[in-house]
Amino acid sequence: MSEHEDGTKKVADLIKDIRIAMLTHADSNGNLVSHPMATQEVEFDGDVLFIAERDSHKARDIAAQSPARVNVAYSSQSSWVSLSGTATIVDDTAKLAELWNSFTGAWLEGGPENPNNILIKVSADSAEYWDSPGAKVTQIANFVKAKVTGKRMEGDNEVVDL
Repeated sequence: MSEHEDGTKKVADLIKDIRIAMLTHADSNGNLVSHPMATQEVEFDGDVLFIAERDSHKARDIAAQSPARVNVAYSSQSSWVSLSGTATIVDDTAKLAELWNSFTGAWLEGGPENPNNILIKVSADSAEYWDSPGAKVTQIANFVKAKVTGKRMEGDNEVVDL
């Protein structure tokens, strides 16, 4: 496996169980704004998909700048991932139907056939991750060790070109 494939796999492993991410984009005034979004596809290959409403501010801002520069941030108890890339609006009723579930239906009206429901596709150029592997007990032990020895906690931090 190449270094690129290893990096992509590591990012995929870190985000696969994190359902909610923060999508950051520039609004029509150039201000950075963030929105919590449910990641729809966890088979990460450099792209992530979100379902949104076409008439939402985020979708309108992304469509106006298409492709819009964005960041997607993931956080768990032991790892963090920041994806940088571009976002576009995708009209794909078949893909919406494939991804639609009861969680999505609780937030959006009309199902995948509603023309107001669209996909936001983020194509990541790079990712940076921070990972402190191990169970909570291991993390606490590493924290205590760092405080006692004055040495920083151990963990992985890498930038991955996608």
